[in-house]
Amino acid sequence: MTNAAVFSDIADRYDRLNRILSLGRDQAWRRMVVDRLPPGRLLDLGAGTGAANPIFEDRSVVALDPAPEMLVRNDAPLRVVAAGEALPFRNETFDAVFSAYVFRNLDSVPDTVAEIARVLRPGGRAGIVDLGRPARPLLARLHRAGTAVVLPLAGATVGARDEYTYLHRSLDKHPEPAELFAGTVLRLVDTWRMGPMGFVWGAVLEPR
Repeated sequence: MTNAAVFSDIADRYDRLNRILSLGRDQAWRRMVVDRLPPGRLLDLGAGTGAANPIFEDRSVVALDPAPEMLVRNDAPLRVVAAGEALPFRNETFDAVFSAYVFRNLDSVPDTVAEIARVLRPGGRAGIVDLGRPARPLLARLHRAGTAVVLPLAGATVGARDEYTYLHRSLDKHPEPAELFAGTVLRLVDTWRMGPMGFVWGAVLEPR
């Protein structure tokens, strides 16, 4: 199952289950990142069904996602079906790029970061929020044991057990943000932890 196929298959249930699994905090975690981004034209990379749209305020938003089944449910006025690794935009098109709960599912983080840097205008910033394991090894082990049980069971309640088993495994895909973005064309200017045991991370980056 490809990453895009995972989300295409659960498009009509994805946001509802995310709210349940985050104890209703998923939007607050998005807002903490968006509040650190400049105004102007914004690319929502991996926009999905448009859960973040209400917090973009008066920004001009382009919603991009590789899964048309997700994007068709998005009410953003400008929607583009494409992948982060090959953004179909000219250089220096956006003042900000936002991405929520997407980076674990990319085929290539370096390629996507390079594309983000390319489409950012001078002075622009990228803001990313995603899920991972807690930073402390003991908490990470406890968290891994918990999600191995909770995520497949939660997925089964909406007929998506395989998809949420995939999500459990994806939490181990990437290292800490400082390591993940080291050596890329974007400079990490801020990173922080959120959520129970700090399993959610936020990051703000800008061109070097």
